[in-house]
Amino acid sequence: MGIAKLSDRAASGMLEYLFISGVLMVLMVITLLTLSTGIIENPINQLSESVFIDIGNGISTRIVDVFVIAPVSHSRQNNQGNITTLFDIPDDVAGREYFVTINSGSTGDYIAISRDNIERKVSLAGIGTTLGVKGSTTGHGLNIILYNSSGF
Repeated sequence: MGIAKLSDRAASGMLEYLFISGVLMVLMVITLLTLSTGIIENPINQLSESVFIDIGNGISTRIVDVFVIAPVSHSRQNNQGNITTLFDIPDDVAGREYFVTINSGSTGDYIAISRDNIERKVSLAGIGTTLGVKGSTTGHGLNIILYNSSGF
């Protein structure tokens, strides 16, 4: 009888070990899946917001530069011309693609940089009402700003 009780204890100890280890493994998997959002996604979103504002400021500056050198029509002379400028922005932000559009709002024209549920808006420094700026792009490849004195 002493041998049977010893093997029962060994079997129950092994089952207890397996049950506890199984529950702990399930809890660890749930924790890892939950922490992925908090530890990885939130910092990526914060980084993306900062980079989107920087990209918007860069594009706004380039558009204002084109506006400054653009030929204007005066009453005595008729200056006409076209300006084409190429510029590059990052292909992706934190490994994810994004979109750039120029929109009109109640406060004037602005550049909207967006991805998924993140969108940041940067003002066009008041030139949108003068030039009628519009367009969209992504970060891939070279981007173009076109100016035509007769309009598009």
